[in-house]
Amino acid sequence: MSSAPRTPTSAPRIPTVDLGPWLSGDPEARVRTARTVDEALRTAGFLLVTGHGVDPALRAAIRASARGFFRLPVETKQPYAVKVGGRGWLGPGAEANSYAEGTAAPADLKESLSFAADEPTGNAAVDAEWFAPNTWPDETPELRALVQTYLREMRSLSDRLLELLGAALGEGEDFFTRHTGHPTWGFNINWYPGRETVGEPEPGQFRIGPHTDFGTVTVLDRQAGRGGLQVFTDEGGWEDAPFDPEAFTVNIGDLMARWTDGRWQSGRHRVLPPPAEEPAEELMSLVYFYECDPGTDVRGIDSHVYLRGQLDAITVESGDATDVTGG
Repeated sequence: MSSAPRTPTSAPRIPTVDLGPWLSGDPEARVRTARTVDEALRTAGFLLVTGHGVDPALRAAIRASARGFFRLPVETKQPYAVKVGGRGWLGPGAEANSYAEGTAAPADLKESLSFAADEPTGNAAVDAEWFAPNTWPDETPELRALVQTYLREMRSLSDRLLELLGAALGEGEDFFTRHTGHPTWGFNINWYPGRETVGEPEPGQFRIGPHTDFGTVTVLDRQAGRGGLQVFTDEGGWEDAPFDPEAFTVNIGDLMARWTDGRWQSGRHRVLPPPAEEPAEELMSLVYFYECDPGTDVRGIDSHVYLRGQLDAITVESGDATDVTGG
């Protein structure tokens, strides 16, 4: 992950964007913000975003409740087990994100509580695939209200970000949001336990393997750690992502990159394994994946045919990957 040092005057590859000036309506501030976003998305595909207005206490409460679930015995969590793309618990060994790049690797060293869009459209076939009801663990009854509040805020923030991206692309602010009237989205609470839970990482094994996201924008609330997020650029290789506890980490996915005809790069990233020097390190991330309306044509492909294929690609079938339950 080492790279040549940048001079103090060089622009950061992953800048911090304050949404306040953009939302203020000041024309000059909006132009500056849009220019910064365009430049960043041409290289790393990542931003840090402040001025979003989401209460940090809400994020902390979700983590505290979810931690209570993740620390339950496996036999208690098992009834909630689902595959990638489902609504419930993704247990150890369920997912290998590097598969999306065609790379064979051990399964990711994480567990997730996974939620997704659940407001039906009235189209039975579409609803059955993309808008099924969510599953809420009985053991943590407070989690439902917390997550539902957070999801409303993420939906609103994601649309504001897409309006900014429309302007940064030189198009109208509704260039993307005209396709988010009834969008799909996913939300994962990712738990990255320490080595006492997952055991010694195998060669090539990560908390999340190298990949790009699949949708339009991803809004990530993360924690700093030695075994944390790294971002890849052609210029710098793998580098630790900058961290600001007040900021969301925002990146664009494959659909957005395609939508811009490759002007912007979907942000390639990974999450390092639990570090040997801090084997008990435990992190938790809240990850909101925003997409678009089912059937949206994105430069000649059906957005949701693509999304389904990618979700299936990272699913670990029984026997496909090394057991990561520890030991």
